[in-house]
Amino acid sequence: MSRDVRHTLDRMELDADVYTLARERTAYVMDTFDHIQVAFSGGKDSTAVLNVALEVAHSEPRFARHLPLDVYFFDEEAIPMETEAYVRRAFSRDDIDGTWLCLPVQHRNACSRHHPYWWPWAPEAQDKWCRELPPEAITFDKFPGFPVWPREARPTIPSMNTWLSPPPRQTAVLMGIRAQESIIRTRSVTWRKVDNFVIPIKGICNAFKVYPVYDWRTEDVWAAPKLLDWDYNHAYDLLEMAGVPASMQRCSPAFGEEPLQKIHTYAQCFPDVWAKMSERVPGIGSAARYALTELYAYKTRPEKPADMSWPDWCAHYLKKFQPKEAAMVAERLRDVTARHYRRTRDPIAAKAPHPDTGVSWHFLFTLAARGDFKKRKQEGGAVGGKPMDKLWAAYTADLAASLADGTTHLLGYPRAFPTDPYALIPPQHRMETP
Repeated sequence: MSRDVRHTLDRMELDADVYTLARERTAYVMDTFDHIQVAFSGGKDSTAVLNVALEVAHSEPRFARHLPLDVYFFDEEAIPMETEAYVRRAFSRDDIDGTWLCLPVQHRNACSRHHPYWWPWAPEAQDKWCRELPPEAITFDKFPGFPVWPREARPTIPSMNTWLSPPPRQTAVLMGIRAQESIIRTRSVTWRKVDNFVIPIKGICNAFKVYPVYDWRTEDVWAAPKLLDWDYNHAYDLLEMAGVPASMQRCSPAFGEEPLQKIHTYAQCFPDVWAKMSERVPGIGSAARYALTELYAYKTRPEKPADMSWPDWCAHYLKKFQPKEAAMVAERLRDVTARHYRRTRDPIAAKAPHPDTGVSWHFLFTLAARGDFKKRKQEGGAVGGKPMDKLWAAYTADLAASLADGTTHLLGYPRAFPTDPYALIPPQHRMETP
């Protein structure tokens, strides 16, 4: 099998712009499906989806059957007041039938390994709620059978699809998912050529996720409100003034694995909500102070002891999780490692990602230290779009360094270690002789 493996598909240049394509996709699903829903978060991406859907619904008489547009909003409690105000403005429109959900669904709490989940609007934590319950709120008592106790039985937002999209209607749920956001999102829209933006929802035969703006860039998302005079969430203005790059701006709760990196911006930009957030979940005090340190393995990572193997170093961090979560992370590590060795027999290097798989012990340790229960960190992200010649040079140099200092036994390689790592480089990717 050829070693020259493609990691990403080329972005095709078409005659139509992304806004026109989003309208065409939305028109297609409005023609095809019995019912249309918009999953609205109040964020920039779902803003694009909502406005495109409204424009299409008003564009032709045949689409009028979808008006008023069915829009639902999962209020995650620990969100800026600007988001609440924006959703209220959107739901005041006559052409929107809004459903404002304040449910104690299960969310990830990356602030604490001993308390790995939290539940917005949890009835047992009412004294710690970050905001007052909105008057529009639909709570769990409106959903017969919603499991409130024990807390661990409460559903996640994705598992709420059975409640929100009941049969027999064929339902298309329009969502603001963009391929630029992560490699796993890129893969979700590149695994088939026909209707690549229509994704079946697992376990539900009558509902599909639809990604009409999957090919939009961050620049497109922000150009549209300016050019088309769309309303938007003014929380982003505060993030912009605080110097947060547009690609990193988030208005979702900051307790998850990825948002934790920007938790300090809540204290700076949204002090009214932060006053309550700072006491909302276990571990929040430590996370607010040390999220960017080796304690949470974000900006800096703890240094592996020189005499400890990489598998043992990962296992050491797995012990910091509760047993159930530790088992989940261990399974993830096994899956990533197995994928690597199905693709190649080459060793996993300490820090440099393998050019064909993207796997390194540095990546595996990041998973072990943080958890990544939503599987948002994918190994291919380390190599996607980068020059293969340079990737091979860095990878083999890393292996050669381990060979030179006698630490190859720390890499957990199950075979005889190659005596000349540079010989692993495919001929077409060899640069100069090292």
